[in-house]
Amino acid sequence: MKIEVYSPTIRRKEMDAVLTAMVEEKIGVGDRNRLLIQTAKEQLRFDYALALRSPAVALHLALKALGVKAGQGVIISPLSPVYYLKVIEDLQLIPLFCDVTFEFPCLKRELIEKTITEKPEGMELCAIILHHTLGFMPDTSSIAELGLPIIEDISQSYGSWQKTPDKNENSTNTELPPVKQGEKKTANTEKPAPVFHGSFCILGLEERDMLTSGGGGILFAMNRSEGSLLRNFAGIPNEYCLPDINAALAVVQFREVFKNIEKRKSIANVYTQASLRTRHKRFFSLSEGEYNNYSFPLILETGYKDVASYARKKDILIESAFDNSIAKAAPRYADSSSRCPVSNSLMLRTVLFPLYPRLRSQEVERVSKLIMTLP
Repeated sequence: MKIEVYSPTIRRKEMDAVLTAMVEEKIGVGDRNRLLIQTAKEQLRFDYALALRSPAVALHLALKALGVKAGQGVIISPLSPVYYLKVIEDLQLIPLFCDVTFEFPCLKRELIEKTITEKPEGMELCAIILHHTLGFMPDTSSIAELGLPIIEDISQSYGSWQKTPDKNENSTNTELPPVKQGEKKTANTEKPAPVFHGSFCILGLEERDMLTSGGGGILFAMNRSEGSLLRNFAGIPNEYCLPDINAALAVVQFREVFKNIEKRKSIANVYTQASLRTRHKRFFSLSEGEYNNYSFPLILETGYKDVASYARKKDILIESAFDNSIAKAAPRYADSSSRCPVSNSLMLRTVLFPLYPRLRSQEVERVSKLIMTLP
């Protein structure tokens, strides 16, 4: 039986939540949308958020909230999702591509500074969109020092700031409890809250995001000042907002996520040991937290077709990591490859191996043997 490269983690709890919403005929925008926002707030500690029908809507509103003007430039990575381009073009903005490094697939400050220096004369920049590519977290605090507004996309990195709990701790609860007004944080009772430096953050809930609602996204602001800007969109029509049937699924995903991250970690440990016996390279995290193991990417030293063919013979599917990226899916911006040679190379050579919580131990062993014997 073939092992798929990807499978959403949908278990009985998620199914029951969706079924309950259907039985109660609560499938439009209502209480479960608000419950999702409250559940997300307990984990992320933001000031204000909107649960929307897609991350594309979230990005559009984030840029609108920043007060962008037609003709301004937006710094993005060519490895970002291709929908970024559609949103940027619809707002009559200009994408300004910034390269990455072979060791780390996200934007870095020094390369952003280089991009700013080399921007077209007279171009005014309005934002940097930081995609947390393949679950890795960029050094946003350093990038924020450049003074440009930042939109962080944490769709793939959710949980990467969460360090594994000490096994000697009395509590095994992996959910982050809410902080009441006036309550102080204590190291013994709380897990560390994430810290974001972007003006706005997007948490996509699409099929292949770290959390899924079957489609959708949460747009949130960590601070009161940016939260007040999002509140200007509080009255948007329901057609822009996430329906309750999707929100019901997402609420359970939030509650189960750290259990799933632990499962991902145990699988990734097996794959990592196998990869040490190959000549193919891995990315390295710059975050102080632990990588959430959104995926298991390898940068191939050989051609993709040969590796994919070898994997198929073993009844294991792999795929290019950046098929849905701007670099791959937007040929009209092919000139970006000459300005971003590393991104273009990674687009051609980076592959993903099956890594998701539902993998059985026998399947993990098969994939690890594949990694170990790659041509």
